Amino acid sequence: MTRRHQQIAEELRLAIADGTYPVGSELPSESELALAHGVSRGTLRQAFGTLQSEGLIGSRQGARRTVLSTTPSQSFAELRSFAQWARAGGRTPGGLVLGSRHAKATETEAAQLHLTSGDAVLHVLRIRTLDGEPALLERTVYAGWVAAAVERLPDDCESVTQSLYDEAGVVMSHGEHHLDAVAAGTTDARELAVRRGAPLLRVRRTTTTPDGRPVETSDDRYKPESVVFTVRNSVQANPLVRTAPD
Repeated sequence: MTRRHQQIAEELRLAIADGTYPVGSELPSESELALAHGVSRGTLRQAFGTLQSEGLIGSRQGARRTVLSTTPSQSFAELRSFAQWARAGGRTPGGLVLGSRHAKATETEAAQLHLTSGDAVLHVLRIRTLDGEPALLERTVYAGWVAAAVERLPDDCESVTQSLYDEAGVVMSHGEHHLDAVAAGTTDARELAVRRGAPLLRVRRTTTTPDGRPVETSDDRYKPESVVFTVRNSVQANPLVRTAPD
């Protein structure tokens, strides 16, 4: 059941997306919105907190919330699937497996998945969409122990993360991400509807269970302007690490 603050967050999210509150504008005051929605300020602040976590609004002490972006961002402070992120932003996610094959793990894949070189793995090429438009091409390598569960999922499975949990009890708890830019190759260009050589945001990620057992490692390539990633840091906590290119 959707809670009231989630409903309010969704209404404000849609109002931001359709230009009712453009970037740089201020939202109505807490008292005005609380009265309009018939809720307490505490409930309203929960809704504001959701929108702030998505990078849509910002706040300063003594000032009204300001619209910062019309595109919900994905924060690296939490681990959410593509489908979960999309739905939180009022978007409709989709997915389709374009191809899959069994293979023997390369040395690199074995190291990432804590396997021995030559162990069985499953390669899956999957296109992800937002509101019916291509947004992301995933090249995922699954460890052999989870391969059968992955293959049982329908090709148009909306959320692999949720389905693996529901069907096989697999919990994806931790993720390591490496971001860089790459030029679109032939397959990227065809599936993402961009020109060959166009810049893409690449996120290489490895996801593990709560006890640290790797489930998958993936090379994800995002179409320009399809998503914004956000890293929030401070002098007390800095989740962002600069490394030399591989």
